[in-house]
Amino acid sequence: MLDTDTYRVALMRRLRQLDARLHAIEEELDAPRAPDWEEAATERENDEVLERLGLAGEAEVTRIRAALDRIRKGHYGICTQCGEEISVARLDALPETPLCQRCAAEIS
Repeated sequence: MLDTDTYRVALMRRLRQLDARLHAIEEELDAPRAPDWEEAATERENDEVLERLGLAGEAEVTRIRAALDRIRKGHYGICTQCGEEISVARLDALPETPLCQRCAAEIS
């Protein structure tokens, strides 16, 4: 039987890390900008990178929350597409994954 407590702890730890990172990104994006034209242009480029990182982090938060919901409902480790078990090796690598390797490959 799958030890969901281990995955729950890992997912919660990752959620806390992402929360801290997203707050730091938000603070950086809200920081005052340089009045110098060239510095402001560089800062805008950096902001674009930070925004992409923020969006990726928010997407991961969504996947983690969905995985935690599957744990609560007793469906964790079961592929949401085909209903087969997700391998432990895959869950160890991607604990938030909703798909088995076969279904993920079909989508890619």
